[in-house]
Amino acid sequence: MNWQAYLKIARFDHWFKNIFMLPGVVLAVYDSPGIVGWPLVWRVALALLAFGLVASSNYVINEVIDAPYDARHPVKKFRPVPSGQVKIGLAYGEWLLLAAAGLGLSALLGTAMLVVSASLWIMGCIYNIPPLRSKDKPYLDVLSEAVNNPLRLLAGWYAAGMTKLPPVSLIVAYWMVGAFFMAVKRFAEYRKIADPRRASQYRSSFGHYNEERLLVSVAYYAVAFGLFFGVFIMRYRLELLLSFPFIAGFIGWYIHLGFLADSPAQYPERLYRQRGFVLFATLCVGVMLLFLFVDVPVLHRIFVPTMRAQ
Repeated sequence: MNWQAYLKIARFDHWFKNIFMLPGVVLAVYDSPGIVGWPLVWRVALALLAFGLVASSNYVINEVIDAPYDARHPVKKFRPVPSGQVKIGLAYGEWLLLAAAGLGLSALLGTAMLVVSASLWIMGCIYNIPPLRSKDKPYLDVLSEAVNNPLRLLAGWYAAGMTKLPPVSLIVAYWMVGAFFMAVKRFAEYRKIADPRRASQYRSSFGHYNEERLLVSVAYYAVAFGLFFGVFIMRYRLELLLSFPFIAGFIGWYIHLGFLADSPAQYPERLYRQRGFVLFATLCVGVMLLFLFVDVPVLHRIFVPTMRAQ
């Protein structure tokens, strides 16, 4: 038996996406500085492991159910399931075992964390399993997959021991930036296949999409992210306005990546190879952290309301 194939379909290399849990932790520290300490470190480490296992469960079911479609893709046809390296019955067992392990660990962190982890698993089922299978429906494919982004934010927040809900404006902004990433990925995939008929055979939603519609959706999600993040900034941390030029540069650069030949946006786990982009993304994170914790009083004088609030 080729155990490496079973490890591969769990996509442990995709666990890097759980880095999107960390802003939830940072937000919790900003709201409640007293939580900083070793207990926080252990809780976050356990949450990262639990969420990773649940995510791997979703990846396994994705690999199994998508195998007939992946067989029509120029690259994905070599994955373990469509290439015949995996026994389907064992893969289903792996799917359930990973879910049970992840949800069990999540329960150790409290009810809220368990609910968030279970929601991640349920969204994986909705996204992949017929008859719902949202990934086959245009626009809903991106929006349903992008729900994983705010779930990661909530996981980081609750892993830090918080009991209240974080700002809804930030949750929606996180959802929209996740949809932006997914839409750029779809755009890059569509350009890679370069054949509308073959593209629709590989992914049903491509029967509706074309490059123009995908680019319009990319713009929509980027603008929606900016608007909701702006609401969060104006209500909770005005200093983050100073990070906007960097965020705008990040958005523009990511769209640029979507236009590259064999775009890395198709395979986010390979983005680390784009060293310039990674350095700029790191700079953006540094700037946001700086202005989250450093006060700039002059901004509050500049942006004093000049109209009466209704």
